[in-house]
Amino acid sequence: MRLQCEVEVVSRLLPTCGLRGRGRGTRALLSLGRPPGRAQGGGVYLMVCTARDRVGARYKVQENIERFFTRFVEEGKATVRLREPAVDVCLSKANASNLKNFLSAVRLAHQGTNTEALPLSTLVPAKTSEVEKPKTKMIITSRRDYPLTKNFPYSLEHLQASYCKLARIDMRVLCLKKLRKLDLSHNHIKQLPATIGDLTCLQELILHNNHLESFSGSLCNSTLQKSLQFLDLSQNKIKALPIQFCQLQELVNLKLDDNELIRLPFKIGQLDHLRFLSAARNKLPFLPSDFRKLCLESLDLFGNPFEQPSLLVPNIQLQIPLTLLECAARATINYRIPYGCHLLPSHLCEDLEVAKTCQCGSACLSSFIQITVTMNLHHVAHTVVLVDNMGGTEAPIICYFCSLNCYSQFLDRYLQSNG
Repeated sequence: MRLQCEVEVVSRLLPTCGLRGRGRGTRALLSLGRPPGRAQGGGVYLMVCTARDRVGARYKVQENIERFFTRFVEEGKATVRLREPAVDVCLSKANASNLKNFLSAVRLAHQGTNTEALPLSTLVPAKTSEVEKPKTKMIITSRRDYPLTKNFPYSLEHLQASYCKLARIDMRVLCLKKLRKLDLSHNHIKQLPATIGDLTCLQELILHNNHLESFSGSLCNSTLQKSLQFLDLSQNKIKALPIQFCQLQELVNLKLDDNELIRLPFKIGQLDHLRFLSAARNKLPFLPSDFRKLCLESLDLFGNPFEQPSLLVPNIQLQIPLTLLECAARATINYRIPYGCHLLPSHLCEDLEVAKTCQCGSACLSSFIQITVTMNLHHVAHTVVLVDNMGGTEAPIICYFCSLNCYSQFLDRYLQSNG
């Protein structure tokens, strides 16, 4: 029987010599069994193998254990106190279930009852791979170094595979459930598989300089909603992001530079944790109405072909009188009436999700007046990169009005303040 964990063997005689243990475990392989060639009735030993000592140190088990300390066994920690020699074998970072089974076997071997039924191992030196610290980081920067015939280490938390000419994401990567940072920059990836959303620990996703044309809405509905904090989609060919994009509620840093974006997500103001946003050198004519809700540390919108504000040239889409659908939609949102696909057709739910908000706070669906006004970007960001070569920090932002009355009142206030 074997167990991989971290081990520190501490002599209880150290304090009498005025010494202390390191207090830090070493990656090790514990084995419970008999030496090779011994008869079935031979003694049972606990063997500890480390990278420095793969042959291992053996400790007799039968009637040689003074006490088990298992208070923190659910956290993968335990201590086995031996009588001779006077040492404590401190175990940590073990799988809790495997640790319980191993300690149960050690306890039975100590008692000497029915040892023949125990799953004992032959005590042989450990392999290097069994005592090495699990690899958590791998950086690949050329196609020549990319592993084709062997799997990635299951323990990886940070994987970078850049300049490898990858046309798609390797399915082996999608099996790395501990992955926190995935960097696939400088490749030829055109599409993202929905199964990236199964990487439940993923916090950073870097796809800089690929051939992406879209970002799937299914990824926005996956577990990435709760984990993804850094997303780099710069230098791709993305023209628009899906409506569901703003469900990535944990995003802190978003890079969209050098794409072909003609608009930002309609409900971008829902990204409450977003602090760093860059969307330089795209094709943005204006900013969405929700943009004013952001609270950023840094903002870069340089090099976009922003249009001149059209305050006095409104886009009027008013329907008078309002249709029954418009009235019902406004009431549903204004009075916060619960809705969902179990109550309404899916296309109506989608329409309600992108309903516009008037300056008075009321909702409007397809009957509205639209204008663009100038907004100083310092209202939403502490640090602003100039939007053009003229030193400007202003950009046009869309405003909606639910009625002529709201538009007239806004126009009066605006003209008076700029009188």
